[in-house]
Amino acid sequence: MDVSEVSDELFDSLVDQAVEDLPPGVVDHMDNVALFVEPEPPADTPGLLGIYDGIPLPERGGGSFSFVPPDTITLFKNPLIAFAEDVEHLADEILVTIVHEIAHHYGIEEDRLHELGWG
Repeated sequence: MDVSEVSDELFDSLVDQAVEDLPPGVVDHMDNVALFVEPEPPADTPGLLGIYDGIPLPERGGGSFSFVPPDTITLFKNPLIAFAEDVEHLADEILVTIVHEIAHHYGIEEDRLHELGWG
């Protein structure tokens, strides 16, 4: 797909739908996580579809996390669109990318995500 084929409004609605379509239980233990959309990933990671930035739950221990900024999941609009064959495929890839990044919040590594089909 070409980036010009997907308006910001359409992309945002696909993200909203993906959040509504998350598999049951995926967000049960999420706390203090914000979802963002940026046009492009950092220059040193072209083609990246999404990224999780934060402290995965297994690494938090039992301590308090008061005054800690939220973990973030960022989707990269233009690479997602370029990767997709059509709007339906884009919707699927947005969902897969969100689940993939949420899994990192839970401490699941890349190899395991690929084994589970969310790579």
